[in-house]
Amino acid sequence: MSACQVWVEERSAVRKNFPSDSLVLQVHSAQGRSLVGSRGFSFALLAATLLSGVAGGQALAAEAQHSGKAVKHTARAVVPHKAAGQAAAPPASGTVSVGAAHGSASSSPATRSANLRTVRGAVVAPGPVAAEGEESVVVTGTREAGGRKARESLSPIDVVSAKQLSQTGQPNLREALAQLLPSLTMPTGGFDSGALTDSISLRGLNPNETLVLVDGKRRHTTANIYADPGPQQGSTAVDIDMIPMAAIDHVEVLRDGASAQYGSDAVAGVVNIILKKQDHGFHAESISGITAAKDGFQQGVYLDGGAKLGDRGFVHVSGDFYHTDHTFRSAPDARTGQKNNYVLGQPEQTRESVAINAGYDLTNSIQLYATGTYAHRHAESFQNFRLGSSLAKYPGYAAIYPWGYSPVETNEENDFGITVGVKGKLIGWNWDLSTVYGRDFDSIGLNNSANLSLEKDTGRTPTHFDVQGFNNSQWSNNFDLSRKFKLSGWPHAINVAGGASYRYESYSIGTGSADSLYGGGSDAMAGTNAGNAGNFSRDVVAGYVDVSTNLTRHWQLDLAGRYEHYTDVGDTETGKVSTRYEVSPRLAFRATISSGFHAPTLAQEHYSALAISPTAARGLIAVNSPGALANGASPLKSERSTNASGGIVMEPFHKLHVTVDVYQINLRDQIMPGGQVYGDQARSALQMNGFSLPDGSGAWAPASLSTHWFANVASTRTQGLDLTATYPTQLGDIGRIDWDVAINLNRTRLSHQGTDAQGNPLMNAQSVAYLTTAYPRSKMIFGGRFTSGKWTVGVHEIRYGQTTSQLTYYGGAGNTNSLSSTQFREFHNTPKFITNLEVTYRVHPRLALTLGGNNMFDARPSRVPDNNRYLGAPQYYMSTSQLGMNGGFYYLRGDVNF
Repeated sequence: MSACQVWVEERSAVRKNFPSDSLVLQVHSAQGRSLVGSRGFSFALLAATLLSGVAGGQALAAEAQHSGKAVKHTARAVVPHKAAGQAAAPPASGTVSVGAAHGSASSSPATRSANLRTVRGAVVAPGPVAAEGEESVVVTGTREAGGRKARESLSPIDVVSAKQLSQTGQPNLREALAQLLPSLTMPTGGFDSGALTDSISLRGLNPNETLVLVDGKRRHTTANIYADPGPQQGSTAVDIDMIPMAAIDHVEVLRDGASAQYGSDAVAGVVNIILKKQDHGFHAESISGITAAKDGFQQGVYLDGGAKLGDRGFVHVSGDFYHTDHTFRSAPDARTGQKNNYVLGQPEQTRESVAINAGYDLTNSIQLYATGTYAHRHAESFQNFRLGSSLAKYPGYAAIYPWGYSPVETNEENDFGITVGVKGKLIGWNWDLSTVYGRDFDSIGLNNSANLSLEKDTGRTPTHFDVQGFNNSQWSNNFDLSRKFKLSGWPHAINVAGGASYRYESYSIGTGSADSLYGGGSDAMAGTNAGNAGNFSRDVVAGYVDVSTNLTRHWQLDLAGRYEHYTDVGDTETGKVSTRYEVSPRLAFRATISSGFHAPTLAQEHYSALAISPTAARGLIAVNSPGALANGASPLKSERSTNASGGIVMEPFHKLHVTVDVYQINLRDQIMPGGQVYGDQARSALQMNGFSLPDGSGAWAPASLSTHWFANVASTRTQGLDLTATYPTQLGDIGRIDWDVAINLNRTRLSHQGTDAQGNPLMNAQSVAYLTTAYPRSKMIFGGRFTSGKWTVGVHEIRYGQTTSQLTYYGGAGNTNSLSSTQFREFHNTPKFITNLEVTYRVHPRLALTLGGNNMFDARPSRVPDNNRYLGAPQYYMSTSQLGMNGGFYYLRGDVNF
């Protein structure tokens, strides 16, 4: 019997037992071998999943055209592990997201979701279960065992499946989510080491205001703080790209404050990443792409598969490989007139990541579970170009760099997380005891750099420097309980949940190498001196209670309260009231009001660094350091928020699903750099902290030398509206079109600004703009996906609203001097449209090939005026979160499923 015949019989058996298709376990691969007897198909499979890059794509296209093989894009049933004697959950059909955009709104009738499996009546393990109708079950934002349908949630939730992430053609998780969710944004770009870590924002707030969970457990954050000016400044958010995309079953995004349920950071919302738990199957995917400018080549390879652990457990293993080249978006350098300054562009990055997820039923009512992730990243970012003439007095370095040099900042990052827990059911109580440890280590270096003081005094000319090292770790221990009660005299069930947690957080700053510290320090970034290094830690103890019930048959109420104690910033109490009233099966209203908080991170309290440009330097010193205290700095307090939202969920006519939610977030004591000092005052503060400045810095303009520290600078009010709508159009035998629209309108205004001891405001106009207008006023995603036989065509338009920035004026020869620290140019980055297109052909039931383009017509941000570009190179302003600067991206994707 041939391999194809075996496959046909297997497929027939699957269709007989599981007549409704569900999502397939996907796997991404870039190299391989012939897997099927058919010559044409095996070569197509080889090219699609084993070869990387342009050559592989060309070979694939040629063979596919020659063989004429056609593959239908179908989905096999994926059944989670089950205990002996338990019936398998029926497969779900397609994917769906409630209240989201084209990857998340509804490209097909339902979505896989992680729900709690029941073993002989005991809820013991999460796993994919069937969605009912056009709903999906979510576990975020509720303490009810078994979860809740997304459309019945008391707060708006987006559900994005692995299939929808893949359909974006983006090789990274944060970029894929940004293509799908209008309330989620990412930075236009980044500078220095901040460009080497990825972050996301919800509802126009700092990345620190978004909590990230993995399977409902708090994820540790990055150790690499974003220290440069901009809306992300001060953030040490969770780098979600360090979690393998191949491991992700789906993502649940709660667009509401949830500190009373989950603790610190859940101010703008919660991103809960649900991992795959299938005990069989294999999936491979390869994405190769390049920008319209013919640079920034990207290659992603994604693999995952599952296996049984006896008849009572499962293990699922996943892995990613990702690489991207530099992109170059700088204008000509104003000093040379040439494009030799590469400061504006995407960093080069290579990343490998793996994940193992497992569960085992110890008894019929108790399950042991464990998850482990590990990722390594190497990244490189160009700094401003240094002229060869600057080395006239340094013959050693002049011989190495006769035409000048561009320092390259590097990051060697290692990130891992381990979760171990046991859960079950005892005398009616669902219980879960777990421990989670995570750590991120970043080693920041410089290549192609110099230390001019070192050559002047010793004659040595090193070009590589180890400048900084950061370590961030988090150890969380949690115990959670929940149970439904029936009380006499009350007709509805009451769900009671509660729990306690202990978390230990630590943050370490390592010293730079001796060469990076000598004299004025290594060029581009001086090494961290011993006075600014150290080990810092704190303990966090918390407890919560959550009660939910129905007041009437159609009116639901949820109350939550939480207490937390931080050993460095004290106590905090938060609460949340949520309600939902169902007028009819096609109309419901929902509303929430809650309080929240974000405790200052250890990095915000203790980080110090000095960034050096050819004719400027900018310091960021710890709030409790001598230099900051001498200028009136005060200890940091927790940020506090009050969230209110209200919404409507409706189906005006059959199959048209619409959600509309309005929200307001009052955020007090927001943490950003404040108390900026310039010139000699900045020089004095830096010297108090042990920093040395480069030779010749005394001749710089006062505005070119600055330092600041983190402070509770302001209070803001954010108001907005989220709208989603989905509708399928049936075209008979031709096929169907799934339409979707998602809109976010968002505005942040300053309600109060903090002052120093002398009554001076802590922020200038530029800093105020980072808080209030650096995020787009609106983001709209609309389009549809047409499916006909073996073909699928998706077209979506994304409109980014305007951002407004306050730009520094530069003057002097080559725009080398900052002219003012108080007068700025108001700059409008006008609204932008981008078009995304993908065409998928099902070559074989197990193989699909896709050609696509994101930003098909190569839209770019608005250009910055010439006299607002330091050294002339940065023609796009990176300190915003609107359209990215790379422009169009065109890709080839291959998917194989077994």
